[in-house]
Amino acid sequence: MTKLARDPLYRRHRFPSEVIAHAMWLYFRFPLSLRMVEDMLAARGVIVSHQTVRLWAEKFGRHFTNDIRKRSAGSSGTNGTSMRSSSPSPARNTGSGAGWLSRGGSF
Repeated sequence: MTKLARDPLYRRHRFPSEVIAHAMWLYFRFPLSLRMVEDMLAARGVIVSHQTVRLWAEKFGRHFTNDIRKRSAGSSGTNGTSMRSSSPSPARNTGSGAGWLSRGGSF
């Protein structure tokens, strides 16, 4: 039995905790709509409505977003901040709004 299955947060749900966890990971990790998550689960053989995904997001959302933040903070640098280079990037946006014109790009 997995750690998720024993978590009291998942008790009394129709779907296994692994299915709920995967749906929430998809929804909170990537910019997907509720219907897209519904379609992705259906492609894997799990028939669930977008309304159910929405209810899961309300109930489990804070738990999953905190876990995602903890995992991503540990991989971005030594102290959780992003690394910056000392020299400016040549593709940096200067705020003029037409930076692509100065590079001689053609359509």
